[in-house]
Amino acid sequence: MKTILNLEGRFYFRTRGVASKGSRKRGLQSKARPPRIPAMIRVQNLVVRYGDKLAVDHLGLEVRPGEILALLGPNGAGKSSTVRCLIGLQRPQEGKIFLGGRDLAKEPKEARKLLAYMPENATLYEGLTPREILALRGRLFGFSEEEIRTKTSHLLEALGLLEVIDQATASFSKGMKQKVVLALALMTRARIFVLDEPLSGLDAETTLVFRQLLTKLCEQGCAILYCSHMLDVVERIAHRVLILSEGKQVAAGSMEECLKKEGGTLEALFRSATRATDPKLVAEQLLQDYLEPEERL
Repeated sequence: MKTILNLEGRFYFRTRGVASKGSRKRGLQSKARPPRIPAMIRVQNLVVRYGDKLAVDHLGLEVRPGEILALLGPNGAGKSSTVRCLIGLQRPQEGKIFLGGRDLAKEPKEARKLLAYMPENATLYEGLTPREILALRGRLFGFSEEEIRTKTSHLLEALGLLEVIDQATASFSKGMKQKVVLALALMTRARIFVLDEPLSGLDAETTLVFRQLLTKLCEQGCAILYCSHMLDVVERIAHRVLILSEGKQVAAGSMEECLKKEGGTLEALFRSATRATDPKLVAEQLLQDYLEPEERL
């Protein structure tokens, strides 16, 4: 797959989908800590309730330019509620959110223009083609028609969708739709990216390209909040980790700090912090229930 991505309309990069040696390091880049500069994402004392249930309990987090923060937790931990508040789909009962220094509650329109969101299961206008969908996004962000045509061509060529540029997305596979969602995230002037299981449905080649893209976005000073259950991937790409359980922060720190705890793996830290059941014991129980009595050990 030939890759030509135009980010911010200023540069291109090419890759054949093979991760560079540097991308194999944790945090995608060398683990030199980003300088202490103002956060692009700042969440203060976030509280979300659903009736009597406290879904997010006075959460605080920051993501600085050039940094990937992984937001982790089991189902029901409060990740989705936090993300919905960040992207402006839900208002918290308490707390403040700043995007690029702008108060999301007071300047919602200006703040949201700084952010691109890539969900796991996006709903596309399935009667429209990739060309039409990207054109709508481009106009929303103030691109000229020429810029829209150029960026659309570059993005869809990079993602291997140029041949279906005028085909309705209703017929697309999950992976193809996820590529359109990725293109939509890049058809913006965003400096902040909120990614929720972004690799879902992507093939191996596009996954490698996506990881290279994260490197380039960090080099350009973008801030990335990365939500995922794929701990092995997170361990390789994130600079910092924040783990939630029952709405509360139960672990946080740089990847190096996290890997010095609880057995030296992110999985071990996650299980300890969230008090998760040992997966080996669960697997053994499932196997025992599956096997016939005479086959059991």
